[in-house]
Amino acid sequence: MRDAGPALAVYAAIRLLGIAALFLWAAVADRDAHQLLAERWDALWYVRVVEHGYDFTLTAPDGRVLSDMAFFPLLPWLEEGISAGTPLSPADAGLVVSAVASLAAAWGIHRLVALLYGRRAGVLTVALYAALPVGIVQSMAYSESLFTALAAWSLYAVVRGHWLTAGLLASLAGLTRPVGLAVAAAVWVGAYAALRRGTSETPATPRWRPRTGALIAPLGAAGYVLWVGVREGDPVFGYLDVQGAWGNGFDGGLAFARFIGDLIATTPPAGLALAAGVAGLLWLYGRGVRQGQPAPLLVYCGIVTALALCSSGYFGSKPRLLMPAFPLLIPAALALARARRPVVWTVIGVLAAGSAGYGAFWLHGSGPP
Repeated sequence: MRDAGPALAVYAAIRLLGIAALFLWAAVADRDAHQLLAERWDALWYVRVVEHGYDFTLTAPDGRVLSDMAFFPLLPWLEEGISAGTPLSPADAGLVVSAVASLAAAWGIHRLVALLYGRRAGVLTVALYAALPVGIVQSMAYSESLFTALAAWSLYAVVRGHWLTAGLLASLAGLTRPVGLAVAAAVWVGAYAALRRGTSETPATPRWRPRTGALIAPLGAAGYVLWVGVREGDPVFGYLDVQGAWGNGFDGGLAFARFIGDLIATTPPAGLALAAGVAGLLWLYGRGVRQGQPAPLLVYCGIVTALALCSSGYFGSKPRLLMPAFPLLIPAALALARARRPVVWTVIGVLAAGSAGYGAFWLHGSGPP
């Protein structure tokens, strides 16, 4: 905890700046900042799970039946448990979960990156993560912070060879978001590599540990998907049908490519900027490969990025869906780590201010659906 102190302090300062900007903007606009953080979009659906169980549906204007079973259960379980034992409402309990989980995510990211590349790189990766343009989502009653915390610590356990911990955290991540299977895949890759190297034959790490961790890892996601499928009358495709009603699917990125093409044709600056942003993400991933990031990180990050970019859902959600892909930030953090201190903190300060301003603007506009 002492080693992670600077990283957590930087993270908290950047996120508090973002929250302060949101409340200031809300005061000027005569809006309720608390409602923007806890009682809109997906946050409302998590509360509905707490209040109604998995029995709430909403009919969209076009006739689609939207089910709350599209939302994985770990966050509403935690909201229900906290609200049952405290005076907090489920929505406020969601804010508490996000606040604690966001610090846990920052701590896990720091520990993982510091282990691989040094403490300075760990602090800077956390700072970049906090200052993402859509970093305000980390402070909302959404599941991104909870998922990222579980993923980061599971990856840390994989790199350290703590297989049972890695598998358990991966299973919990799978109960948080559909992309939890990316964490399970990272555990599988790490366990396979450990068994292949023969390190698991030592008395300290018997062979059953990586195998058991790999077995546990997908149980959360697989169990929930199967449960939804059974309730929908189709154990294999039932969950996909639920997501399909929401317009979510995997088409290899065709819909997103058409969206970018149409945007370039109608609004060239915005379209070209979006295309450049996607190219930048792919470059960062390639840079991570060339820098020798461990295979579990590359597998996890690759799956999260691919699912975010290649899904056919609402395109405005993609920035927050990419947020858990924090290994993409490691190459930038390593580059910053080589710069002089004034340059480093000038860059971080500019990014933090931009994130605070954009987050307030975003939540007062279209926001994250």
